[in-house]
Amino acid sequence: MASGVAVKTGKKKTKEASATFSEMSLRQNASVLEYCRTSMSALSGCAAGILGLTGLQGFLFYFITAFVLSIMLLLKAGSSWNKYFINRRQIFLSGLFGGLFTYILAWTFLYGMVHVY
Repeated sequence: MASGVAVKTGKKKTKEASATFSEMSLRQNASVLEYCRTSMSALSGCAAGILGLTGLQGFLFYFITAFVLSIMLLLKAGSSWNKYFINRRQIFLSGLFGGLFTYILAWTFLYGMVHVY
């Protein structure tokens, strides 16, 4: 199944060219992105807990690691990122706040295990 999406060409006149994307491929790419984000959240939460980060330092650590992951994914895709995603915003923001809950879970668990007990 393919769905048509209008893409602006960047010329002064706004011509719209029809680009075809596979819905199944887009869903698979979003799933892989979500898996990467969840894995990164758990690992960075463990790291933050072991390092003993608290408060805003811990949240800043999450957003820095999430940004680094997004940059690495963008570098992996290279200049042909538009073959895999409709826009770059999806790479940076997809699953960002969903991963935050996983991060907080791992962060507080490991912090409690290492520094409290």
